[in-house]
Amino acid sequence: MAEKVIVIGAGVYGAAVAFELSKRGAHVTVVDAGVPGGGTSNATFSWINANGGKEPREYHDLNVASMEAHRKLANAVSGSDWYQEPGNLQWGGDDGERTELRRKVEVGLSYGYPAQWISRDDAVRLEPDINPTELPDHEIAYFPTEGWVSPARLIGYLLAQSGAEKVWNDAVVGFDVADGLVSSVRLASGQQLAADAVVNCAGPQASEVARLAGLTLPMSNTRGILVHTSPVAISACRVVMAPNVHVRPDGGGRFQLHSYQHDGAVEVSPTGEVSVEQAAVDKIVEAACALYPGIRNATIESVRVGERPIPGDGLPVLGRVTELPNFHFAISHSGVTLSVYAGGLVAAEVLGEDHSAELAPFRFERFS
Repeated sequence: MAEKVIVIGAGVYGAAVAFELSKRGAHVTVVDAGVPGGGTSNATFSWINANGGKEPREYHDLNVASMEAHRKLANAVSGSDWYQEPGNLQWGGDDGERTELRRKVEVGLSYGYPAQWISRDDAVRLEPDINPTELPDHEIAYFPTEGWVSPARLIGYLLAQSGAEKVWNDAVVGFDVADGLVSSVRLASGQQLAADAVVNCAGPQASEVARLAGLTLPMSNTRGILVHTSPVAISACRVVMAPNVHVRPDGGGRFQLHSYQHDGAVEVSPTGEVSVEQAAVDKIVEAACALYPGIRNATIESVRVGERPIPGDGLPVLGRVTELPNFHFAISHSGVTLSVYAGGLVAAEVLGEDHSAELAPFRFERFS
C-alpha cells in the first residue's frame, strides 16, 4: 500500500481524494499553490446533475453514481448544509434549444434518469416568485433529483475529516523520479515531500503539473462569469436553467447568476489579470431580474471568474498512469458533481483496490 500520498490541489477533488485516502489508512499531505477552495471551486455554478447531455453512457452513469454519493454523504453527516436537492427547471428559447432539450430528456428517460415535462402553471407552483411571462406554456423539463452544492462548506468538511497535513500557498515546481516512479514532490518554497504516490487534482493547472512529471495532458479550459447577489426575500429554491440566464440559491437568501452567452466577456491582460466587461454583468443581472423580479431588490456582492478544467475530449481523466504508475489523475469538468464518488475511486486505486471497470473509459492513455 502507498503509505505517503501527496494530493496536489485543495479544491473539491483534492479534498474528496484526501478524505477517501485517509479513511483507508494512508498518510496524506494536501498541497495547493493558493488556499483551500480558492481556485475553480470558488467560482463554479456547482450544479449537481447527470441529465441527457452527459454522454457516452459510461459518463452518464458516473455522474448518476456521483449524485448518489453526495446524497449518502449528506445524509450521514449531521449539519451537512452544503448539499441541496430541490430539482432543476429547464426550457429552450428557440427551436434548436427545444430540440436539444427533448433529446436530453429522451436520452435520460431511456437510461432511467428521473425527468418529466411540466407546464407553466406547474412551474409557477414550484417557484411562486418566478415571472410567468418568461416561461413557455409547456415543454418545461423538470429534473427532480438535481440540485447544487456549496463547495466551500463541502471542502471544509472533507479536509477537516481527512486529518491530512496541509501545505498552502506553495506551488509544486517539480518531481523527482527514480526507477519509473515519483519519489518526491518539490515545492516553490524549497520543501521536498517524499511520496509513495501522487494524485494530480490541480484543476485548470493539471496540464502544467502533468508536464512537470513528463506527461502531456491536453486541456481545453474555458472561463465563466458568476454573479453573486446580496440576500433578498423571494421564494425560489431550485436550479433554473433559462435560455438567457441560470439562477440558483446560494445560501442565506443570496443568489448565484450565470449565462453562457456572456462568458466571452472575460478579459485577461498580458500580465494575467482577469476582468469582466461591466456590460456583460448588467445583462446577466437584467435577465435574472426579468425571470425573478424580486432580484431587483438585491445588490451585487461579487463578480467572480472561474476557469473550468476541461480535458481535451471533454471527459474526465481519472486514475493511474501506466508509464508512471504511482502518478494518478482526478481531473474533470463537472468536478463538483463527480468529486465525492470519482475521488473515492481514484483513492481506492492508489491504495491497491481494483476499479478498472469503472475507470477504464477515463484513463489518461486515451490521449496517447
